[in-house]
Amino acid sequence: MEIRPFVLPGWTGAVSGALPELDLAREVARLVDPAAALKTLHWGRNYLYVVRLETAAGALDVVVKQFRHLGLRDRLKRRVQGSKAAKSWRVAHALGATGLATPEPLLLIESEGEAGPAFYVCRHLTDVHETRYLLRAANAGRAAEEFPAVDLARFLDALGRMARRLHDAGFWHRDFSSGNVLYRTGPEGAPSDLYLVDLNRTRMGKPLTTGERMRDLSRMPILRPADQDRFLAAYWGGEPAGGLRKGIYLAAHHGFLWKNRAKQRLRGGTAKLGDLFRPRTAHAHIPDAPADASVRDRIVWDRLSDQPHQHAGRLAKLRVRLGDTGVHAAQMLTVAGALPGILRRYRELKTQLGTAPVAWGGVGLCLRPWPENPELPLALVDELGVRHVLLRLHPWEETHAAEEELARALYARGCELTFALPQNRDLVRDPARWAAAVERLAGAFAGYGPRFQVGQAINRSKWGLWTPREHATLVRTAEPILRRTPGMQILGPAVIDFEFHAAVAVLHQKEAGFHFDAVSALLYVDRRGAPENRQVGLDTVDKVVLLKAIADTAKNAAGRAWITEVNWPLWEGPHSPAGKGVSVDEEAQADYLVRYYLLSLGTGMVERVFWWQLVARGYGLIDPGDALNPRRRPAFFALKTLLAELDGCSLEEVLPSRAPARLWRFRGTDGEEVVVGWSAAAGPVRAALPRPAAAVTGRDGEALPAPAGVEVELTPGVRYFRLV
Repeated sequence: MEIRPFVLPGWTGAVSGALPELDLAREVARLVDPAAALKTLHWGRNYLYVVRLETAAGALDVVVKQFRHLGLRDRLKRRVQGSKAAKSWRVAHALGATGLATPEPLLLIESEGEAGPAFYVCRHLTDVHETRYLLRAANAGRAAEEFPAVDLARFLDALGRMARRLHDAGFWHRDFSSGNVLYRTGPEGAPSDLYLVDLNRTRMGKPLTTGERMRDLSRMPILRPADQDRFLAAYWGGEPAGGLRKGIYLAAHHGFLWKNRAKQRLRGGTAKLGDLFRPRTAHAHIPDAPADASVRDRIVWDRLSDQPHQHAGRLAKLRVRLGDTGVHAAQMLTVAGALPGILRRYRELKTQLGTAPVAWGGVGLCLRPWPENPELPLALVDELGVRHVLLRLHPWEETHAAEEELARALYARGCELTFALPQNRDLVRDPARWAAAVERLAGAFAGYGPRFQVGQAINRSKWGLWTPREHATLVRTAEPILRRTPGMQILGPAVIDFEFHAAVAVLHQKEAGFHFDAVSALLYVDRRGAPENRQVGLDTVDKVVLLKAIADTAKNAAGRAWITEVNWPLWEGPHSPAGKGVSVDEEAQADYLVRYYLLSLGTGMVERVFWWQLVARGYGLIDPGDALNPRRRPAFFALKTLLAELDGCSLEEVLPSRAPARLWRFRGTDGEEVVVGWSAAAGPVRAALPRPAAAVTGRDGEALPAPAGVEVELTPGVRYFRLV
């Protein structure tokens, strides 16, 4: 098949003749941009995602595998052997020539610099499955139940024969694992096709020794002895398992399992200490910091996660912090002096929980303009029924026409608007530019809403702030400008995560020169799990009560509390605002969203809670992959249902139930009672309602059968029981 090389500004590569005609420059620019991804397939050392190519023959979905070459070793190997993408390209074509299947290779894209990324592009197969899930079920003895359409014995036969063909043809895959073999099931349970993927480690062109063959086979996680025998018999052409070959296989297999277990132990222990000394790496789409930038200034904007990226590594940041030791010591003294009063107030507030009805309200949503479909966010706000909106402005940008148009339309709909003014390092270093930006934004937006949050995540250096003095300068500059508008309220200090000591240091600062009308926090409780999880012994409710106690005792703020940002990030590669270790799937995100709103607003101690945000990959309620017909994630329907079911209600009581069951009784203005129930555990649990339910609504608004009596089943997804 013809392969055509190409050269474009910044890129070189090759195109398969099987690919229909296309605008190569435009499509290469989209392929190398993770923002064009329809979805993420894998997020790790390398990044795999799906992109839809526009060709003369129509749209074509392809898989892009991005290889990075950040270390010296990787760059040297690339110089000698070529990139990993180029190796995948060569092996894929060689496999095809011998009749072995792999998703059709379509493009190879190489950056000009040897430290830059390289990309391997192949056809996306939608009707295949990873072998890993079948083998997991087989190892647990559940293959027949979980995969009734697959004949496991025939599958193992086909897998063994394919591996033998691979090795006889001179290919040593070197990562022949269950995640790297895809299969399509035939009509009688045997695989009709087996595809090899992840080819960049493959060596080819020489006969394999028995040891090399068995080392390859040993990576396939087939754990039951009978399944191993069947797999090996198919590989060796029907010969019975046993003898030297079986011994070599078992030795390699047990060695591989031991190696994996050892890696897991290291990753959980001493490897974390090494992170302090490793250079900080970034996704390929993130721009480099200026070469002459100091450690404090090595911050750039990550447009995919819509937040800054800090290029300075942990050790470099530690040196800066040590240089500011005197400042941080003074902060800790301030916190220590305020702590007794805060704890006394915390204990008082804890005794007040559940002693009086709590008016339900304050559910809010954060927005940014959506240039691809500017009108749709307005329609989605209407569909949700949300009326409290926080619009984040970017003071470092020169124009805010899209934000102003959005604010005008939301205001006309009767939405209550709050505006957030985050900072970046350039504005922190240039107070005059910050003042000019606040002047401009106050003039444009103060007429649409009575509140501005000044600052963003002030305890994160990537947002440009390193010392309390820098933060105080921002607030002192902004406050008089904003207060020119009668009745304007100012929120802050907008500390992120459960690091309230940073808020206490600001709110008890002597001669601060500013005053917040409400204490705001970006309260991410525990993104590794459920909002009921505890951190330092405190769950969501405890942390909200502590936030209120801090507000009540603050010297530089009124006794009010807002949560201006929360989300649970999704497993969507560089679009996720947090690491993959704290990401969740869409179902868990929807469950946690509703429960976080219930737990936080149910205290009656915060006035507003805002989800960040409506439209975004990686965390939003809406997946913007298709701008004309965007997909509503489960969290969208969960929030819509929460608003509809509890509109105008008050929380009357938390009903007695055995953990992990939760039952909360709400009363509407018409006297109708709704019990909201869920399980804080993974599985369903039983609980009893105070009276039978006339109707039941599921988390996403679906009607569920009403139970015959008062006994109900609770799941992690909230259910709404309308009592008779």
